[in-house]
Amino acid sequence: MKKILVTGGAGFIGSHICLKLLEKGYTPVVFDNLTNGHPDAVPDEAIFIQGDIRKKKALDSVFAAHSPLAVIHLAGLIEAGQSMSSPGLFYDVNVTGSQVLFASMQQYDCKKIVFSSTAAVYGNSEKYLIDESEPVCPTNPYGRSKAIVETILADYCKIHGFRALALRYFNAAGADPAGRAGERHEPETHLIPLCLMAAKNNGRAMSVFGTDYPTPDGTCVRDYVHVDDLADAHIAALQYAMKATDPAFEQINIGREEGSSVLEVLKLCEKITNCRLKINFKERRAGDPYRLVSHNEKAKNLLGWEPKFTDLEDIISHAWKFMEQADR
Repeated sequence: MKKILVTGGAGFIGSHICLKLLEKGYTPVVFDNLTNGHPDAVPDEAIFIQGDIRKKKALDSVFAAHSPLAVIHLAGLIEAGQSMSSPGLFYDVNVTGSQVLFASMQQYDCKKIVFSSTAAVYGNSEKYLIDESEPVCPTNPYGRSKAIVETILADYCKIHGFRALALRYFNAAGADPAGRAGERHEPETHLIPLCLMAAKNNGRAMSVFGTDYPTPDGTCVRDYVHVDDLADAHIAALQYAMKATDPAFEQINIGREEGSSVLEVLKLCEKITNCRLKINFKERRAGDPYRLVSHNEKAKNLLGWEPKFTDLEDIISHAWKFMEQADR
């Protein structure tokens, strides 16, 4: 049985990755403390263990019992806004938790890992399409915590012989096209599901933070990548790491190479749901980069990965379909 440890595998992205792993003949071993995950999001064929990545004894027992071939590390806190008010919590969970995980991996000679990083490591860039050569300059503790973990991983590759790929996600969105999994954060803070939830609640008001950014309509611009494509990228990265024999560290952008503003997303959500949304315009939110759009050349060349879902309307439609069926 080819087992892969998936930390945070009961969450939005993790549950989609587990589905892809099963399709490829792997058995996901999900380790999640359920702070942001849901046990029913874990596929029945996967192995689920509830635990905290900061607890080494719990992790050691997983490695001893299951001998995973590699790790896909998604466990961590992800809300940039929350990190501005609780930075210590982000460093504890994201950095300390990762260090504990890497120590267990080293102890049990499991040295292949795909790490869930973020485009937030870049901060504000003058480039429209950001590639991996762009300096790391995060604007919030969330991005800094991920950048620190990347640095730690690079050292583990040099010193302990790890083979690691850090996937710098842009904005994950959408849902499994077959409706098997979708986004269910509690509380929800991501733009697309918030818009769709507002539509379900008869046009409940949406907050837009900042209208004076240096973008075409003054609102923040983001690159939204379908979660199904993001899951495919993890499988490609895993297979690349598994084949490699030499220790090395790679950072790889995963996006759609197209930016959409907050107001553009709102208009598309109105079109798909046939609901007019009320908008409350507010001041800028601390720590928000004004534009983040991916350049995918490295992912194409190294992993052979390109997004299948290139139309944002399709991405939002899949998210809406999942949200509608969840109420049936």
